[in-house]
Amino acid sequence: MATIQFLGAAGTVTGSSYLVEHEGKRILLDCGLFQGEKALRQRNWAPFPVPPESLDAVVLSHAHIDHSGGLPRLVKQGFDGPIHATPATRDLLAIMLPDSGRLHEEEAADANRLRYSKHMPALPLYTEADAIRCLNRIETIRYGVPRHLDGGVSVTLHRAGHILGSAIVQLDLSGAGGYRHTLVFSGDLGRYDQPIIPDPEPIKRATSLLLECTYGDRLHEAPSPREELGAIVREVVERNGVLLIPAFAIGRTQDILFHLRQLQLAKEIPSLPIFVDSPMACDATPLYLLHREEHDEEMLRQIVHGEKPLHPERVEFTQSVTESKAIAARSRPMIILSAAGMATGGRVLHHLARLLPDEHATVLFVGYQAGGSRGRKLLEGSRWIRIHGRDVPVKAQIRELRGFSAHADHAEADRWLASFGSPPTRTFCVHGEPAGLEATRARLEARGWPAYVPSYLERVELEG
Repeated sequence: MATIQFLGAAGTVTGSSYLVEHEGKRILLDCGLFQGEKALRQRNWAPFPVPPESLDAVVLSHAHIDHSGGLPRLVKQGFDGPIHATPATRDLLAIMLPDSGRLHEEEAADANRLRYSKHMPALPLYTEADAIRCLNRIETIRYGVPRHLDGGVSVTLHRAGHILGSAIVQLDLSGAGGYRHTLVFSGDLGRYDQPIIPDPEPIKRATSLLLECTYGDRLHEAPSPREELGAIVREVVERNGVLLIPAFAIGRTQDILFHLRQLQLAKEIPSLPIFVDSPMACDATPLYLLHREEHDEEMLRQIVHGEKPLHPERVEFTQSVTESKAIAARSRPMIILSAAGMATGGRVLHHLARLLPDEHATVLFVGYQAGGSRGRKLLEGSRWIRIHGRDVPVKAQIRELRGFSAHADHAEADRWLASFGSPPTRTFCVHGEPAGLEATRARLEARGWPAYVPSYLERVELEG
């Protein structure tokens, strides 16, 4: 009988990682980094819960760091099997993982230079070279095409509608005595009727389901987020200020660029300088145009007609440190999109350190903010934020638009669940904070679906 062990995103929203064991084979679903609270981030430094060399394969749902960022360390510690992912995820990882390694190296160097780490010398979690080495292990799987692994395991990937290349993972397990089990992992389930990429694909059956619960206790705001974004931009222009948008380099940055262009075309915002100040976002945005198999009908239509849907007027993609620093001297008003989306690291920290004390600046969060992250603290009203070893006063306006989330809210998750022909034997509620997990469990139980919230490192049998 197969088992599943919850190595991450159990009781929390980060560190996605699940170990499936079946007839002597070990398959890891996702290998993400923990983010947010210090107690969670410390798990990144601990030895992997099982010997990495004992794993037979890794299957990735998508490229976001909380789902993939542990791969360089896993390979460095001895994993030498294949990493299965969609072609678009492979291409994104070729950007994201080396970038993540560089950021770890830069943060360690800053900590040593400014002497704000408790550890001397401060070391990176992994390096750019570590990340590049793990890329050689990636093998691609196209949507809807089963890949047969050894030991009675078959994997099929379906569109998740979250970001470019994101997938719902279906594992079909077969074994002795007629054992059969279909495990479906929602990955990060996307939303319906959103720009750029198609809706989540319906799934007809599953014996067990791993269901993400990021927004399990809430609904996204009803008003159009594009209209609200336009109103905020106009306010910033009236104040001759700066709009800083901490945005995930993959997915959210491209969504915001799409909406800014649409607002310009509709004459709802003026033309003003827009800086995409994230090397990763600069490299990833062309991939969104390259992978046409990932586009929805509207995105395809615009590209076929020679339009540039991700290039609003006066947009500049700043790759170098020199270009990034020069933004501060540019005339206002302006918009800056910079990573990381939860303000956990990256160039956005330098912009925050400069702009948070500025009452003419607006910081707009457009994605989920994990507990303990700087983004969450700002939204909760913190008047001081620690950046690079010093406390920065907060005088800027802090705003939030939840409507841009790439995660399904509980109504959209219910819409996807309605595609199942019958309830799974058990649904595991994962990838959420306690309130979202419990709300999802209660809602599923009320509709007659057996549901359970697993604990970190818990192991459960998958009955046939």
